[in-house]
Amino acid sequence: MSAVQATVANPQWLLLDMPGAPQVGVTLQETFAQAGRFWLFEDTEWQALQEQGPVLIDLQSCPALADLYRVDGQRWPGLLMFSEATASTLLAHLRRMLSVSFNLHHRALLSYFNPNTASYFFDACDAEELSRWLGPISQLRWFGGTWADRALGCQGWQQLLNPGLDVRPLEVDEDLSPRQREKLQTCLLEHHAWRWNRSTGADFTRLWDHLEEGLALGFSERPVLDGWIWLRLQYPDAWLVQPLSGGTQQERLDSVRKLWQDGST
Repeated sequence: MSAVQATVANPQWLLLDMPGAPQVGVTLQETFAQAGRFWLFEDTEWQALQEQGPVLIDLQSCPALADLYRVDGQRWPGLLMFSEATASTLLAHLRRMLSVSFNLHHRALLSYFNPNTASYFFDACDAEELSRWLGPISQLRWFGGTWADRALGCQGWQQLLNPGLDVRPLEVDEDLSPRQREKLQTCLLEHHAWRWNRSTGADFTRLWDHLEEGLALGFSERPVLDGWIWLRLQYPDAWLVQPLSGGTQQERLDSVRKLWQDGST
């Protein structure tokens, strides 16, 4: 990915991340009611949630929205798409991208339409994978970055060009590569650290260090990991004596808490 300032061609589509900014739905209806739009979840297994899901907007029916997005991409989160494909062809591909599998055993919804998720996922694709995932899309642009970028105020314009290699079509429930899975796991963890940053005001880098330390100690259960982060924020300079006592993750965390509390009295 690369930061860009401008592009010669005009984007034909905006895949708007409505779940990421529900307030824009009101503006979309009141100001750009004439824009052609398609619910991405329609005719999929998530159809019941279609009006809470992303919407594909035909920018050729509403060029003013494309101009507004360029000026205020942070308020209108989503992906600008350049594609000569018909609406039906593009929609079929975008809907196929929604469902992925892990080692052919576990299925999941891939929220690639979220600018933060996109900043991890597409960065994990090599040229062949990118050609397959973008399919009829020649170029993507969005304003965003990773959750760490967002916490540190480093977001910006991103651009992806389709390498256009001759590859097999994207499969239904495409199996993610190890690197893609790793990047998406990092996305989830950095999002969690970002939420802690937003709720506590603690430094993001410090929170990330605490999170990684907790995982290294085996605190993989979310309530225990959160308990560890909160404990570390209270005792940032306390020494950790290993091995930790206790049979379960919660018992090991409780032993650390008692040790540090007793040491501070």
